[in-house]
Amino acid sequence: MRLRTLAACVAIAGTVSGAAIAISDSMSKEPVPPELAQAGSWMPQGPEAPQNVDIPVTLPAAAWADDAPDLSPLPLLQAAFADRPVQAIEPPLSTWSRDIAPGETLDFLLSEAGLAAPDRAEVALALGAEYDLRRLRPGHSVTVASTVDGSPRTVSLAVEDGVRIEVVFGEQMSTQVVAPDPEIVTLAGEAMIDSSIFAALDEAGIPARFSVDLAQMLGGTVDFRREMAGGETLRLLWREARVGEDRIGQPELAFAALEIGGSLYEIVWPDDGSGQATIYVDGEVLRVFAQPVEGARLSSVFGRRTHPVFGNVRMHTGVDFAAARGTPVQATAPGRVNFIGWRGGYGRVVEILHGSDTMTRYAHLSAVPEDLAQGQRVAAGDVIGRVGATGTATGPNLHYEVLVDGRPTDPLSDDRLAEAAESDADDTAALSRLAEARALLNENLGSEIAKTTTERL
Repeated sequence: MRLRTLAACVAIAGTVSGAAIAISDSMSKEPVPPELAQAGSWMPQGPEAPQNVDIPVTLPAAAWADDAPDLSPLPLLQAAFADRPVQAIEPPLSTWSRDIAPGETLDFLLSEAGLAAPDRAEVALALGAEYDLRRLRPGHSVTVASTVDGSPRTVSLAVEDGVRIEVVFGEQMSTQVVAPDPEIVTLAGEAMIDSSIFAALDEAGIPARFSVDLAQMLGGTVDFRREMAGGETLRLLWREARVGEDRIGQPELAFAALEIGGSLYEIVWPDDGSGQATIYVDGEVLRVFAQPVEGARLSSVFGRRTHPVFGNVRMHTGVDFAAARGTPVQATAPGRVNFIGWRGGYGRVVEILHGSDTMTRYAHLSAVPEDLAQGQRVAAGDVIGRVGATGTATGPNLHYEVLVDGRPTDPLSDDRLAEAAESDADDTAALSRLAEARALLNENLGSEIAKTTTERL
C-alpha cells in the first residue's frame, strides 16, 4: 500500500516538472515588446554645446556711476627670486695633522698622510718657494685636508711665530702665507735673588732668558758675583705678542729695576725699534747702550773657547748673538761706516768707526742695506745689516766685536761706546722715559691682571 502511494507521488512530481519546462520553452520563444527593446538599447549622450541666446540684461543705474568699483581683471602675481648664485655643495673633507718629530722629513709626513709621489713633489716645491725647508724642526706641524677619494685639497705647514704656509689644490696650484695679527700684551713680575738672576727668574715664572739681557746691559757696570749678597729684589716689565693664548716670538724687556749695594740700577728699553736702551743709577743717566740685535740670545762670550767648527781652543774676539736669519742688526753707537764687504771666516762684514780709536765689527751678515755706503754716518740703532751665517758659522748669528786701537776688547765691559752714545743723548727725554716706565711698572704690578698673569706664568 505504501509502495503504491510513493510511486504515485513520484509520477505526479514528474508531470509537474515537465509542464514547467514546456511553459518555459514557450515563453522564451515569444517576441520582446518594442518599448522594452528600445529601453534596453538606450545609452547616455554627451552634453550639448551651449547655443548663443541673446537675452537682454538690464543693469541698475548705480552700475554706471563714476565711483563704481573697477571690475578689470586682477594682475597676475609674480614670484620673487633671490638674485644669488646657487652655491655648490662641497664634498666632505677628511683632515690629517701631525707635528714633525726628530729625524723626520716633509716627504715622509706627506707620504704618511697618503699623498702620491707627484703630489708630494709639487707640495715641496710650492712650500720651498715661501719657506726654507732646511729650517724645518720638531714642533712644526703639517696638516692635509683630502676628499673621500683621497685627493688632496690643501696642505698646510705651521712654522715658528704662528706663521702658516698653505698650498691649495685646484685648476692651478696656489700658495699663500698666513701670518697672525698678534696682540701686544704688557706684563710685570717680581723676583727675589738668592743665588743667580737666572735661577730667580725661573723660580718666579718670568722668562729666564731676560738674565742674558741684564748681563749684557749691566755686565760692564756691576760685578754680580762680588756685589750681590743675596736677597736683592728684581722687578721687570716686558711685552709679549700673543694670538689668543699662544705667545708669538720672544718676549721683549721694557723696564728693569735692581737694587745692589745701596744703589738703584734701572734700565729702560725703547719701544720704537731703535734698540737704544738707557741705564740709570739712582735716577740719573749712567750710559746709553744700543743692542746690536734686539731680543737675541747671547750664545758665546768674549775669551778663550773651543772653536765650534775647528775644535781647537782659540781666542774668541767678540760675542755672538744667536737669532733667526734676516733679523735686523743695528749700530750700537753713532759713527762712520769704514768697511762693507767680505773678510774670510767673518763672511759678509760691516765695520763702523767711533772716533779715532774705537771700531765695531758686525760679521756673518746675510745682507746689507742697499743705501748703506762706505763713509756714511750712522746713528745708534740704525739698521746696518741682517743676521746670517756667511763665512765660518754653524748657524745664523751675529759675531759682534769692539776693537780699541786695533785690539779686541770685551764688548760687554767697554765703556767707550757708551760714552759715544751718551754724547747724542737727551737727558730730559731720558728722564721722562724713566718716569713713564716706573709708572707703568707700578700700574701693572698693582693690577689684578698682572698678579694673575705672574702666578700663571
